[in-house]
Amino acid sequence: MAAATGGKKRRKDEVDESELLTVPEGWKEAPFTKEDNVHGLLEESSFATLFPKYREAYLKECWPLVQNALSDHHITGTLDLIEGSVTVSTSRKTFDPYSIVKARDFIKLLARSVPFEQAVRIFQDDVACDIIKIGSLALELLTNCYIMVQGNTVSALGPYSGLKEARKVVIDTMKNIHPIYNIKTLMIKRELAKDEELRIQNWERFLPTFKSKNLSKRKVPKKRRIKKEYTPFPPPQPESKVDQELATGEYFLKEKDKRKIKLHETKAKGAEATARRKEERNKAFIPPKEKPMVKAKKAVETKVDIQVLKEKVKAAKKKKLGAPAAEEVAQKMAQREKKKNK
Repeated sequence: MAAATGGKKRRKDEVDESELLTVPEGWKEAPFTKEDNVHGLLEESSFATLFPKYREAYLKECWPLVQNALSDHHITGTLDLIEGSVTVSTSRKTFDPYSIVKARDFIKLLARSVPFEQAVRIFQDDVACDIIKIGSLALELLTNCYIMVQGNTVSALGPYSGLKEARKVVIDTMKNIHPIYNIKTLMIKRELAKDEELRIQNWERFLPTFKSKNLSKRKVPKKRRIKKEYTPFPPPQPESKVDQELATGEYFLKEKDKRKIKLHETKAKGAEATARRKEERNKAFIPPKEKPMVKAKKAVETKVDIQVLKEKVKAAKKKKLGAPAAEEVAQKMAQREKKKNK
């Protein structure tokens, strides 16, 4: 009983992760100002990231805009074109400790081919980013996020709830789960969120459940190779022609005798070949085997009664073909009238 009660308590204490991450409706965090941290930061923090060669021209062009965006948060940035890296670091005027983390994400997005107009939104309090490592992906639906695919990564920029859903779809896609299942779930969630009564209730009964079916089976090879046992010694060398002649004694024969033996061997091979050809030709003249004759069944003797047969013939002769005679018709009419008079 104690174990059962303990299990019930654990279930009550357990809270869904999505409920913990959701922000109440209408909630807005107050912005972090210099009055919240008058003394500033004690230590300097810096982050650096590398960018590919093809992004060098774009970063050169928009670097003044990048510096202006960083200076608004009192953060310095350096562009090193020799090493191909961008570095951001705090200064003495920096008062927001989380601004350096936002600046780190800002340069990461620029390095992953996200345009400056989208990447600068990362400094907003209600916007975050997530870079997901994948092979390939096409997703920008129902998450309210800007999604950029570049190389083996996906960069997503948008609200926290949308980033969580985008990451789930990307990771499930890499696990061979089709994204249409997650997209369908997101569409249902969006419709349920519009209803004020259903917004508070549990949505599990409305969400679809998909069963995973693994139909692919490993093909078993027809011929299995059996690995030989490992031996440190090399395999024995094959015998040369000289060794074979020494074993048979042909090495000590004269050239004339060797020629005679070769001629004899070639004649024997030729005779075998001609015999095979003859057999193949003669096959066409060999008659096929006939099927065995089926023996006819003996006729069963049946005894015929001659007297019965004679009586049948006499009865047939008495019967007259065609319409009845006039005398017979008159007799029948007279018999009928007698019956009526009686």
